[in-house]
Amino acid sequence: MQNVSLSLTGRQHSTLKSHLLPADGKEAVAIALCSRRSGARHRLLVRKIHLIPYDACTERAADHVSWPTDVLVPLLEEANRLSYSVVKLHGHWGYTRFSETDDFADRTLFPSVDGWIDADVPHASVVMLDDGRMFGRVVTPKGDFVPLERITVVGDEIKVHFPEDFGGAAKSSSLPEFVLRHAQAFGEGTISMMRRLSVAVIGCSGTGSPVIEQLARLGVGRLVLVDPDVVEAKNLNRILHSTAKDAASARPKVEVLAHAIAEMGLGTQVEALSQNLISPACVRAVADCDIVFGCVDSVEGRYVLNKLAVYYLLPYFDLGVRIEADSRGGVDQICGSVHYVQPDGASLLSRHLLTMEGVRAEGTRRRNPDAYKKLVEEKYISGAAMPVGRPAVISVNMLLASLGVNELLARIHGYRDEPNNEYAVQTVSLTQGALYAEPEGQACRILSKFAGRGDVVPLLDEVELSEGRAS
Repeated sequence: MQNVSLSLTGRQHSTLKSHLLPADGKEAVAIALCSRRSGARHRLLVRKIHLIPYDACTERAADHVSWPTDVLVPLLEEANRLSYSVVKLHGHWGYTRFSETDDFADRTLFPSVDGWIDADVPHASVVMLDDGRMFGRVVTPKGDFVPLERITVVGDEIKVHFPEDFGGAAKSSSLPEFVLRHAQAFGEGTISMMRRLSVAVIGCSGTGSPVIEQLARLGVGRLVLVDPDVVEAKNLNRILHSTAKDAASARPKVEVLAHAIAEMGLGTQVEALSQNLISPACVRAVADCDIVFGCVDSVEGRYVLNKLAVYYLLPYFDLGVRIEADSRGGVDQICGSVHYVQPDGASLLSRHLLTMEGVRAEGTRRRNPDAYKKLVEEKYISGAAMPVGRPAVISVNMLLASLGVNELLARIHGYRDEPNNEYAVQTVSLTQGALYAEPEGQACRILSKFAGRGDVVPLLDEVELSEGRAS
């Protein structure tokens, strides 16, 4: 099987590193049960980790480990019941390839794993190095080895490990000239990674369009653009590349931006979806990406994006702008925020940026405006809908877009003096002339338990995302 990758959270990575690379310098073993995102890029999503106790191993040394495989039986039973993939992990001190001992062990173990699991799913073997990097391979039922296309760790930092980083494949070609000055600032490794990333941007208007512009000019390999709306005259003050002709012809926003990226000629591929995010096609397209940017005002949209990122172990950057006008032609407040959301960390719910009551109310308003109006009148829903005609200014949108894209670079490249976990939320107030940062909080009690749940029926456990339903 080709194009299989593995994703895990930063917390899972820390748990594995502590166990697999202990102070005694001897090898250790762990087993991960993984759900999946099945598609052109088949992604294994770590759902559960079982650490094989040191004292359960029959032999442990600096270059090998032996352990009784009967400890796998309850895990294999669970994996078979849930159609999970099985991943074996062990540690190496500085040895950046699988050993002959590893080859023999994998060819001995995985036929039994395949025999236990009825579902036709890939299983893998992974090595963690003492510096935290990881490489791995799928072990086919015939005993062939196919390198994992990438291993992604989503934590305070975003780490993506490719097989060529360990000599497992040919190095990619040199960077194109247009990104060389980016590489001078953020390093060739960071920019080379950007060339191999797929980024989804949901909301392609005032904040989304400058995010898209920056990502394309930073050399991101692929962009998935999601927005159901068309260009209107009121949008021309802030959507990059939009024209009065686009507004007159009601051209889809994603089409305008996709055309602009193609005209750049910088090699970024684009998938443009002029649809509401809350549709199976859009959820699947976003779930196939490596990184998600949310540039939407909708409470419901933000909740779905947060949930999607949790289910599919994706890093999620949520951008929001607020301009409060007074009644005299001035402003009371100009501010905005960038939230970085980890799959098993704090969520937009636990940070009180949105509430489930608001999510349900907005969903009702979208599906059935008349029913929503009646519920408000009868006071079953408290509060009104999102404000209509809120002020929007391109200079403020672009400031927040830049803050969001630089936050991505900080998570990939790590250029800050202080730890990234001190910057889970950044709020900028132009009226106060201040930038506030908030640290990562406790894991969300509502969403974090679903981290790595992957493909389920219906998608995201949402009835509205059942296949065959109208969008």
